[in-house]
Amino acid sequence: MRRHTTVWYITLSAYWFATSFKWFLVLLVLLPARVAELVDPAEKATRLGWLFAVGAVMAFIGPPVFGYISDRFPTRWGKRMPYLAVGSLLTALGLVWMAYAPSYWSLFAAYIILQLADDLATGPYSALIPDLVEREHRGTASGWMGALQVVAQIAAGAVGFAIGKLPLLFILTALLNLAAAAWTIVFIRESAEASAREEGFWKSMAAPWQNPDFRWVWWTRFLVMFGQYVVQTYLQYYLADVVRVFSLWGRVIASKAFQAVALLGLVISLGAAISSVPAGRWSDRVGRKLPIYISGVTMSLVMLPLILFPNFTVLFWVALIFGVGYGAYMAVDWALVTDILKNPEAHATDMGIWQTSIVVPQIIAGVMGRGIDYLNQVKPGVGYTALFLMAAVGFLLGTFLVRQVRGVR
Repeated sequence: MRRHTTVWYITLSAYWFATSFKWFLVLLVLLPARVAELVDPAEKATRLGWLFAVGAVMAFIGPPVFGYISDRFPTRWGKRMPYLAVGSLLTALGLVWMAYAPSYWSLFAAYIILQLADDLATGPYSALIPDLVEREHRGTASGWMGALQVVAQIAAGAVGFAIGKLPLLFILTALLNLAAAAWTIVFIRESAEASAREEGFWKSMAAPWQNPDFRWVWWTRFLVMFGQYVVQTYLQYYLADVVRVFSLWGRVIASKAFQAVALLGLVISLGAAISSVPAGRWSDRVGRKLPIYISGVTMSLVMLPLILFPNFTVLFWVALIFGVGYGAYMAVDWALVTDILKNPEAHATDMGIWQTSIVVPQIIAGVMGRGIDYLNQVKPGVGYTALFLMAAVGFLLGTFLVRQVRGVR
């Protein structure tokens, strides 16, 4: 397959499509719904939060470790693809188990398997763009990756809204992961040079932190993802407890909160699909920082209507605007981190460490569940208001601290 064509970019990021589809449905729709089926309603946020937090701890460990193994021990089949193959198979197993878990603790175990399997696949896989794409094309590659991720979310939102059977949603997600992994493995050829990283494990874990630009990129991503996850984790419960009526322009369009949240997720993804590729290409011309500034401010400002107007029609338009900002940010931020990586033999390790900036906010968001339940008992809805305010602050700080990154413009 010829490099740097549209088809090549899409094939390079095909598994990101499946991964985005999977986590959209699992985190926003499937896991909250399954927890609500299996636990006391008064404890649903607490139980969901702890499950997210423990899973995120596993995700914190997995990408750097599997990335290091991928860098350190190349195989005859490549440095990345064998891990993608095994990880996708275990991902499918975890999803099917979650669909039929008979208890909260069985669901808990299945979710841990799913998280570890995803780390096994995506830790090494995240190195493909810095491995195979030259710096001057990385904005475009990241834009296509972002576009595939948000198109996947649109598809997941549509499927989640249209299909009311949770087990079927789990099974469809498992099949899509297997198909996308097979497509990438068959059509993408890794670099002919498969040199092994010579550094030991702990030295490899410490190496990227010696780069101040890496530290700033990690912390800014952490703050933005904190803003995202504190809203995303509990959005279904906010809709059920505060909004309650899911109507657009006077017409009820959903009867269940999990269907309503899937529709909002679809709208967010539609906005992101509009902005991802143009933002990535624009960042190749003007630099990474300006698109990030614009997108971050947009995401922050739309938190205010969530507090003031708990109306589903308002939320529909908020979701669309947020999605435009989110899609631009996701496309450009991936290009930003690949630009500041120093060691070509450590791409998977360094990208795996960078991915912890995504999972640490999940841990924090998860352990906040008990506090949300407490605040909502003191005054209905006040726990959700606190979440939206924290999200706005996270978006703003994560945006403007990008100015501290010196190695890119």
